Amino acid sequence: MVDLKELESYCNNLLEVERFKDYCPNGLQVEGRPDVNRLVCGVTASQALLDAALDAGADAILVHHGYFWSGEDPRIVGMKQRRIKSLLSHEVSLLAYHLPLDAHPIYGNNAQLAKRLGLSIEGHFGPDRPEIGLYGRLARPTPAKEFAALLARQLDRSPLHIAAGRDTIHSLAWCSGAAQGYIEQAAALGVDAYLTGEASEQTVHVAREYGLHFFAAGHHATERDGARALGEHLALEFGLEQQFIDIPNPV
Repeated sequence: MVDLKELESYCNNLLEVERFKDYCPNGLQVEGRPDVNRLVCGVTASQALLDAALDAGADAILVHHGYFWSGEDPRIVGMKQRRIKSLLSHEVSLLAYHLPLDAHPIYGNNAQLAKRLGLSIEGHFGPDRPEIGLYGRLARPTPAKEFAALLARQLDRSPLHIAAGRDTIHSLAWCSGAAQGYIEQAAALGVDAYLTGEASEQTVHVAREYGLHFFAAGHHATERDGARALGEHLALEFGLEQQFIDIPNPV
């Protein structure tokens, strides 16, 4: 068991939240009971995840996608009211870490994606500071179709693949989630491929014109492992009961 505020402070320091100018507050978003014994982790604080966490007896929920995004309606009405009411009425806390959980060198989504796919990390890239994208090399030169099949096996989702450039992939850049806008920064690295979660209409043309293989493997699918890895670490650090609950999402 751990004090809620101690848990938040530990996560904030571990993930270095003060380094990031984010689109939402990182850390404790909804305060519940003061002590945490059972922690449920997931990707997005949807009603489905909240319901599953409550059924599992959670004292706190830790996610990558929480609430209170910049530009959203600030009123606590409708769907937002129902979600927050679920938490408050059961005294269950919500902790959320967005960019800090993408960027962490061990527990972050991008580091965990590299681990899952057997990628070596050579550096960071991206338009923001700190840079959250990574680039590096495959364990061995791999035909693009074979790499697409690897993604499908490891992420349980067939990726969108825009084939361009030479057939064999030696190097690539990657950034989980909706980072299709990073593709030109990836191309500037001289890599053979770029991997992210989503695609936009213009992404296809950029990939083709730069001769860069592009893979969109799913926003949700590329961001499952960060919350899972962080939850497992917290369970060991504080002796917590911990469970990762995956709410399937095809996007």
